Amino acid sequence: MTISGTVPRPHASPYERLAALGIKLPVAPAPIANFVTHVQEGNLLFLSGQGPNHADGRSHTGKVGAEVSIEEAYQHARLTGINLIAVMQDALGDLSRVRRVVKLFGMVNAAPDFAQHPAVINGCSDLLIEVFGDSGVHARSAVGQGSLPGQITVEIEAIVAID
Repeated sequence: MTISGTVPRPHASPYERLAALGIKLPVAPAPIANFVTHVQEGNLLFLSGQGPNHADGRSHTGKVGAEVSIEEAYQHARLTGINLIAVMQDALGDLSRVRRVVKLFGMVNAAPDFAQHPAVINGCSDLLIEVFGDSGVHARSAVGQGSLPGQITVEIEAIVAID
């Protein structure tokens, strides 16, 4: 069973899993500075950091552990995961080309005494496993930062093996 309570079929495509979760992918977010959203090198796709940005331009901001709860930040990391998947779709044209999510690097805009960074980044990790099944299981780092661009609550980047 997934976090949302649905049970994806074992051999469902990423698109069927997204539909079962009620997720419609947004247009891939544009870069906010002098970089690209992704770079493919061989069979690896490197995704630039994404944040908890809605398609209408709204972003979630604040310090986790101060004015933002762990539960709220978990949802922000989940939204960030949706944005990462949107970049994968844009880069690959077909999410079925994702062989494996290899690594996530998650950053949390955290209050100085906050220590539950992994619980926040689980929002993205759980989503990737829900969407890609066993191929979504990945290595990961979750760290705290004194600030992030625009004071967003989380930023997550990924490395994905592709076919």
